[in-house]
Amino acid sequence: MLRKQAQLSRLQKSIPYSYASTLSVLVSVILLLGFYFPLTGLHRPSEISARDRWNAYTLPEAVHAVARNNTIIVCAVSQPYLPFLINWITSLARHHRHHEVLVIAEDYATLYAVNEKWPGHAILIPPAPPLQQAHKFGSQGFFNFTSRRPRHLLQILELGYSVLYNDVDMIWKKDPFPYFKGNYDIYFTDDMTTVKPIDHSHKLPAPGKKGRTYICSCMLFIRPTPGGKLILKAWIEELKAQPWSPHAKANDQPAFNWALNKTSSEVKMYLLPQQAFPPGGLYFKNETWRTETRGKHVIIHNNYITGFDKKIKRFREFDLWYVDEEENDPTEALVKLRTMD
Repeated sequence: MLRKQAQLSRLQKSIPYSYASTLSVLVSVILLLGFYFPLTGLHRPSEISARDRWNAYTLPEAVHAVARNNTIIVCAVSQPYLPFLINWITSLARHHRHHEVLVIAEDYATLYAVNEKWPGHAILIPPAPPLQQAHKFGSQGFFNFTSRRPRHLLQILELGYSVLYNDVDMIWKKDPFPYFKGNYDIYFTDDMTTVKPIDHSHKLPAPGKKGRTYICSCMLFIRPTPGGKLILKAWIEELKAQPWSPHAKANDQPAFNWALNKTSSEVKMYLLPQQAFPPGGLYFKNETWRTETRGKHVIIHNNYITGFDKKIKRFREFDLWYVDEEENDPTEALVKLRTMD
């Protein structure tokens, strides 16, 4: 009888210990599984908080954080064009200017993708248009995308910063900032392919057959002066007067040129040298000119060609495509670039 009581006493003492041990093991297993196999469709709290942070990130915050010497470099990108963004930024990094870049994301996927790898360098200015694919030149989607540009740029000028805007189908061969000499309100490039003299005028060219100039709206340096703000306000008004329609497939560039022509007496304008800032129709298609001006090119614009794949193909053919083809996620390059001086 005494032996049975002793055995029962030992069993009762061991139960709490065994239960606690088993419970501890089960909790450890659950935590381990939860770490390696998170529940489908759920985000970790850190991911949620990071996205909330970028959703609330404001343009003044971003410009103040990224700008250097009261100047910022800006581009506008939607998700399909992320490879072009990486190509463009890589070319800037070769001239140590990439840290001055602020990406205006035109969709939330781009906002999160860039800021995950390069925190603070992307901003979304609502409302974001519903961009699901690369839009063709002349389409309503393309117009909606590009027509937001002058509003973005004006907001930056109103904050007191100079801004260099580039489309991302460009690459830098040299640093363009030494070419923004003098005290002009706006600097721009001619989109015409006719070869100009080396010492051509830096004034706004004469209007073409349509009664307006053919200045490119894809490469602009603008100072926060009354004249700089005036041209952007005029551009916005011209876009309102020339909306897209199936019969008049407008884009932002004609409106920009009308604005330039109408404000030319009030705004100090500077036409950048053609040999340094050639349009794609000249650089890629005129081999003689390209050879004669070798070593003088600063920014090359891959325009005068439409189509995502065609642009990449031409960049590759001219050894101007710097994206790592073996990388599944092109934005991984941002992790490397952010550590460069």
